[in-house]
Amino acid sequence: MPNRLRFAPSPTGDLHVGNARTAVFNWLFVKKYGGSLLIRIEDTDRVRSESRFEDLICRDLKWLGLDWHEGPDRGGPFGPYRQSSRTAIYARRAESLLETGSAYRCFCSEEELGRQALETRRSGVARECPRSCRKFSAREVAQRLKDSHPAVIRLRVRSGKVVFQDLVHGEMTFDSAVVGDPILVRSNGIPTYNYAAVVDDGLMKISHVLRGDDHLSNTPRQVLIYEALGWPLPVFAHLSTILGPDRTRLSKRHGATSLQHFRDQGVLPEALLNYLTLLGWAPGEDQSEILSPEELVASFDIERVSKSSAVFDSQKLYFFNRHYLKECDPSRAVDWASAYLRREGLLDKVDSGVRQWVGLVVEAFLPGMDHLSQISQKAHQLWSFEAEKAVQDEGVRRVLSLPGAARVVDELRNQLSHEERDVVREWSSIVQSVKSASGQKGRRLFHPIRVALTGKDSGPELDKLVSIFEGGSQLELPHRIKDCRARLNEFHGAMLSRGLIPSCSR
Repeated sequence: MPNRLRFAPSPTGDLHVGNARTAVFNWLFVKKYGGSLLIRIEDTDRVRSESRFEDLICRDLKWLGLDWHEGPDRGGPFGPYRQSSRTAIYARRAESLLETGSAYRCFCSEEELGRQALETRRSGVARECPRSCRKFSAREVAQRLKDSHPAVIRLRVRSGKVVFQDLVHGEMTFDSAVVGDPILVRSNGIPTYNYAAVVDDGLMKISHVLRGDDHLSNTPRQVLIYEALGWPLPVFAHLSTILGPDRTRLSKRHGATSLQHFRDQGVLPEALLNYLTLLGWAPGEDQSEILSPEELVASFDIERVSKSSAVFDSQKLYFFNRHYLKECDPSRAVDWASAYLRREGLLDKVDSGVRQWVGLVVEAFLPGMDHLSQISQKAHQLWSFEAEKAVQDEGVRRVLSLPGAARVVDELRNQLSHEERDVVREWSSIVQSVKSASGQKGRRLFHPIRVALTGKDSGPELDKLVSIFEGGSQLELPHRIKDCRARLNEFHGAMLSRGLIPSCSR
């Protein structure tokens, strides 16, 4: 039988990294070993399920670089691919289980079940259905239905052991006594998760079920349902739980972990794909952790999936993202950066001239960014140069206290006072002239120049900033970019007003 795998999200919220990792492993399995991947929407939770979440999930999966062969958006031979559209299918299968005696109708009320649950908790015995409805005759069942008694359909669980093989955990054995008689269909006709998932997997010819190990406790119930339906078991593989840095189950208290969040941050999809694959799987000893999608597929080996919990570390993710940002097509980074700068009102229209200038900004600031949404924060100094505030900054004042610092600033102002000079093209010779005239070199030369032009004691390379200042001052931007002369004159004036260059002013 060909490999057939499925990713079956519930459309009750955004797609988070835990579920995304499951989707990635299913995708990698199909790409590596061949077969088909389908998307099935498990929307039996009618209250919380929303079509907008289904759309977001599919969009995020496509953004991550995953594709599939069947699903609600593509159709296929085993549809429909939404559980809400398969109610009649579940009802027919449930009727067949009733006819064979593999299931029975249970008329116990919620109050009765609640009292029984309380008694079992007090006695320390695991909760299970009292099974009192098992003995009802067909006539008794028919009479109760005629009298409009609400009923659920339960599986008639056999005694003995439940055994199945797991690709990650090995052979798993459970005693059926701990399973009870699980509900298959609720009194309102809505199937339970365990029942619907088995019916869907069986009818859709699913050969392998790769999912999180939080479903491990569901599997004995599902194995028994497979047996009752007379269907062969798929191969199970339960993936390790993803933990937060404190080694507790990853949740909202650890911060936002949805794909939408990382997408909005400017994390590249190939970086997230690479990192998610390493949560519970490791490449060969001779391989780097940095692997392209093609390399991930070629390297993937289901036998190297670990059952140990994996820790999601956003800083490790950003390490991967920094690598992929440096490697990505510059025009792609410019598109993203332009979008973030427009969102902050720092750009308006983005014509060819503005794109070229944004390319300079990206080139200068990219090495210091974890993700592209930081461009607005990192590059904000381009629009917000305020000399009076700058000279009060502790780091700037520390630079200005260096021997000869005031002389460097004064000499730089002198060199830029010649309006005919092309600051960008002549920047090297300008710096050399300042060096000769001030007698300073190294950090005593470049640090005073930096603070005078940027108001910061650290940042991108100066020659790149000079090109940005000069080029930006020629563009029509919502907030004016000051060129080097304007910045230097303002800073020089602030130094004078603070008495930082009392004897050097020209």
